[in-house]
Order: sequence, then C-alpha cells, then structure tokens
Amino acid sequence: MSQRPRPRVIAEIGCNHKGDMSIARDLIESAARFAKADFVKFQKRCNHELLTPEEYNAPHPNPVHSYGDTYGAHREFLEFDVEQHRRLQRWCEEFGIGYSTSVWDMTSAQEMAALNPPMLKVPSACNLHFDMLDLLAREYEGEIHLSLGMTTPDEQESIVSLFERLGVQNRVVLYACTSGYPVPFDQVCLLEVARLRELYAHRVQDIGFSGHHLGIAVDIAALTLGANWVERHFTLDRTWKGTDHSASLEPDGLRKLVRDLRAVASALTAKPTDILDIEAPQRAKLKRLPGVHLR
Repeated sequence: MSQRPRPRVIAEIGCNHKGDMSIARDLIESAARFAKADFVKFQKRCNHELLTPEEYNAPHPNPVHSYGDTYGAHREFLEFDVEQHRRLQRWCEEFGIGYSTSVWDMTSAQEMAALNPPMLKVPSACNLHFDMLDLLAREYEGEIHLSLGMTTPDEQESIVSLFERLGVQNRVVLYACTSGYPVPFDQVCLLEVARLRELYAHRVQDIGFSGHHLGIAVDIAALTLGANWVERHFTLDRTWKGTDHSASLEPDGLRKLVRDLRAVASALTAKPTDILDIEAPQRAKLKRLPGVHLR
C-alpha cells in the first residue's frame, strides 16, 4: 500500500488580524516560519452586496466583540481592500507559504480571482450562491475549495452536480464542517469525512475537514478518516476581541497540529512485506520459533 499524500494544513486567519495589516503580516510569518503550515487564508467581502440594509444597519449580535456601531460598520472595519490583499499575497511569497482567501459575494469572487491565487474558498454560508460558483468555475483557473457546514445532503449533491456540469469537478475540494464557534466535540460529527469520501471522492479532486473545535485531537482523527486538507482558525492570542479567536489555534498549537498530522500521515500505511527491514534483526535475535527454540 502506497503512502498517502502529505496532508495540507490551512491556517485560517480570516478576520483575526483585527483590521491591522501589521498583525496580518505577523500571522503570515508565524504560520509559515514557526508552524510550517501550507497555506494561510483570509476573507473577502463586499459588505453592501452581501448584507441586506437591515443586516448592515443592525447592531452586532455580540456587542463585546464589535468593531463598529452596527454590524455593517464592524465588518467594514475588518475588511481589507484589493490592494491590501495584493500585499498579503506578496508577504506570503516572501515567507514561503500559500496565499488564499474566502469569497462571500460576486464582487469579491471577481476581485480575488483576478489575483490568481492557487485556491479560493467558498464558505458554508455562501455555498448555495450558484451564480458565484458559476463565476469561479468560468473565470478562475485555480482550485475551488468549499465547506459544507449547515448544508443538507440534497444541497450538497446540487453543488457537486453543478461543478460536474461545468466540467470543473477535478479542481474542487469539499470540506466536512460544523458551523459553530466553538463546536462541542459531540457535534463535530467526524464521520461526515468518511461519508463525503464515500460519496464524492471519485467525483471531485479531494476531501478536507474544516474544524471549529478546541484542541487538535479531532483533526488527527479527521486525517485517519480520509481528510487530506485540514483547515483551522489561527490567531496570535485567543483572548483578543473578536468572535473567532476562541475557536482558533495559537502559534504553538498550529505548530503541533502540522507536526502531528504529518507524523500520522506517514504512519498510515500497511506493511509492504511480511517482515519489515527494521524487524529482521529483531526477529533473528528475539523470535522463538517452533522446532528451533520451542519443542
């Protein structure tokens, strides 16, 4: 049995930069140089397009974590423009890590596709925005990663079928995901990884896992169930203001996740021979054989 592919780890910075480019740069550097992750990921929204006027002008549902007087103002405070994303992309190149972002609306999808990163992500909240999926399929040449949190099986099938009709299924990665911050262990539902592999591994490029739980044990289990991509939120300080920090890994947690995923992936093989090379001298020295040592 051949060794499985090395798992890819995405450090989801999202909005954990608090609207500060210097913090964003520090997060990129830490994910790349200290944790050795494969990608960092940000988020891109055109808030007036994404939100209804009522949503934009409503108070933040969790005011202690708000960066503005309304939810729209909060989102605008945390938003980076296209030129700032170009700078983030350059910093990723400088530090030797892949750049990506989630896109939440048509404008953001067009703007980020123009940067031509190796992958773009569709969040669970927007995975039924079929016009946006169509745009990404037709106008973007990289991988399309898509989370399936809060999405019914019928909706999942409609998403995959759309990509198949558009002929881009071979560059689609689907993620098992429970949408919550943080998610209790009994609601992670890890067997969704195995279900997605059974249903879709032969129809799309790959299967991943996007986690919002605490710790890293669950991610290791996701790998053993068939997730070749693992995405976790990433922050420099879990106590910072913002709703995502509490469900994020700090630098040492991300480093340990990358280390342990790669170690376990290396171990997930069957024996290529009856007796391994490492076992042969131990067998000669220690093995009690019938007719030789046993009478």
